[in-house]
Amino acid sequence: MLLDYSHYMINEKLFFKTNKFGLVLCAALLGTLTGCVGYVDGPGAGVYVAPPAVVVQDDYVYYPDYEIYYSSSRGEYFWPEGGVWVSRPAPRGVSIDVLLASPSVRMNFHDSPANHHAEIVRQYPGNRSPRGQKEDKRDDNNGR
Repeated sequence: MLLDYSHYMINEKLFFKTNKFGLVLCAALLGTLTGCVGYVDGPGAGVYVAPPAVVVQDDYVYYPDYEIYYSSSRGEYFWPEGGVWVSRPAPRGVSIDVLLASPSVRMNFHDSPANHHAEIVRQYPGNRSPRGQKEDKRDDNNGR
C-alpha cells in the first residue's frame, strides 16, 4: 500500500515560505521581546526598571538692582561678570537677605539668562549700578 504524502509536503512548504518583509518583521518582533527582559542580578533577584527621566525647567527671579538671577530649581545665582556668566550658590557682593529685600521680577524664560539679559536690563532697569554699587549722584563741578 502506497501512501500519498504529497499534500503534507505542500502544506509544509507553504508554512515555511516567507518573503523579506516577513523575515524583517519577525526579527524586529524577536528583538523587541528580548529587549524587555530587564536586568537580573543572580537567582531570586528583582528586575531592574530604570526610573523615568525627570525634566525640570529652570525658573528665574531677576533682581534688577544687582543684575542677578536666581534659579530655585538649581539653587544657584547667576550674573554677568567680566564678560562671562558666573553661577554660585550665593551671590557675590551682596548678602542674600539684602538681595531678597530688593525688588525682583519673576522671569518667563526657561533657558540661560545670558540669552535674555540685554533685553531684561532694558525692560527692568535697576536703581543702582551693576553689582549693587551705589552711584555717586553728586555733581563734580558744584562740589555737592
